[in-house]
Amino acid sequence: MPAAIIDGKETARKIRAGIGVRAATLRKEGIFPCLAVILAGEDPASLSYVGAKEKALAEAGMESRDIRLPQSVGEGELLSLIDQLNRDPAVHGILVQLPLPRHIREDKVIAAIDPAKDVDGFHPFSVGSLVLGQPGFLPCTPHGVLTLLRELPVPLAGAHAVVVGRSNIVGRPLANLLCRRDINATVTLCHTGTRNLEDICREADILIAAAGKPGLVSGAMVREGAVVIDVGVNRVEDPAAKKGYRLRGDVDFDSVAEKAAYITPVPGGVGPMTIAMLLQNVLIAAEPKN
Repeated sequence: MPAAIIDGKETARKIRAGIGVRAATLRKEGIFPCLAVILAGEDPASLSYVGAKEKALAEAGMESRDIRLPQSVGEGELLSLIDQLNRDPAVHGILVQLPLPRHIREDKVIAAIDPAKDVDGFHPFSVGSLVLGQPGFLPCTPHGVLTLLRELPVPLAGAHAVVVGRSNIVGRPLANLLCRRDINATVTLCHTGTRNLEDICREADILIAAAGKPGLVSGAMVREGAVVIDVGVNRVEDPAAKKGYRLRGDVDFDSVAEKAAYITPVPGGVGPMTIAMLLQNVLIAAEPKN
């Protein structure tokens, strides 16, 4: 039987509806949740992501401060801007769209953001809190994946989760989340140096592909009845497509869907959840602290 589709769009819609209700309550209390979005340069993918985030903010009744900078912006100028936003009480969250121009050090910029406004969950303080299991902002894509998994009638405790990809944005934080005591999965983190990748993937109860390589995971790498989460969003040239490309995940959907019990599509799977989790972090940042 073909795999059941995990509808990230619908789950995200429900989450965003609840966020909108809470945001409306905050507005009545004189609090206007606001996210400052900084984009340096004109990378097409980044422009698309930023546009989707700003649309979602508006739909949830939140404010966005759209800051566009030229590709040539200096690192010092960007750091000065972040400092101003850190000190602005009307701004609750700060998001610097990655990647940055090559002459700017991403780690320096991320570390400059006030951890209380780090709604991306990338600051070293946020990463440390995640690893230690302490309160803090969770990175949006890993949190979105975890939320989808929790919606399934599949036990996570004791499950063998294989994460393919060790990026600081998805793979590593997701592995840390899944092995937290309240989730209790057993995690194998795979990467470019992993031997026998196919054999390891076939052992997974939950297989998460986040390597950024289109079609990396084939049906031959998946055991019958596994849960497969495809985090990859890759642009593949397609002259027949209106935009000249199409989106393809890290999973070969057709062959894997024949064996998996549940699978996320691309698009419409993890992507909408990432934005929903970002809105949730902005809401948390805006809510009064006792």
